[in-house]
Amino acid sequence: MGKAQSKLTTEQLVDLQKHTYFDKKELQQWYKGFLKDCPSGQLDKTEFQKIYKQFFPFGDPSGFANYVFDVFDENKNGVIDFREFICALSVTSRGRIDEKLLWAFQLYDIDNDGRIARDEMLRIVEAIYKMVGSMVKLPEDEDTPEKRVKKIFDLMDLDKDDCLTMAEFKEGSKKDPTIVQALSLYDGLV
Repeated sequence: MGKAQSKLTTEQLVDLQKHTYFDKKELQQWYKGFLKDCPSGQLDKTEFQKIYKQFFPFGDPSGFANYVFDVFDENKNGVIDFREFICALSVTSRGRIDEKLLWAFQLYDIDNDGRIARDEMLRIVEAIYKMVGSMVKLPEDEDTPEKRVKKIFDLMDLDKDDCLTMAEFKEGSKKDPTIVQALSLYDGLV
């Protein structure tokens, strides 16, 4: 693969400023850091998991990192390039609420069929619980992934078909802000 170019071109900078909430200087700094960690200019799933392990040393973030990786990897080629990385980071850290909700919906909609099935939600929630380990004390009605998913579906699944549409997810997220707060993991990084 070799080394990636050491600086973003003027065209790349203009494009990224158009498609992210970062300014020129921030983009250059993020790119420099990205290349430091990924000299090839691409981040694979294993490296992505290692990054998550730094943030969650007391749990097992590998499953959740895999799901997040799949959303970051927009072109589905098995690696995240800088553009994919910075665009996803921009949405999750600085995006408008509707952008964050769409991103979260894509995370939970594992099979990309436009609906979140109960088992898809359970897989993500199980991964989150494994990631945070015993670091978070949960209320009794959310102390297992199954209870948390039941609570979410009781709140959001208006037509009781065991699937959430984007409309149900958006409406339900207004009632349960923890859905969106889960995305604020990146806020401290930016």
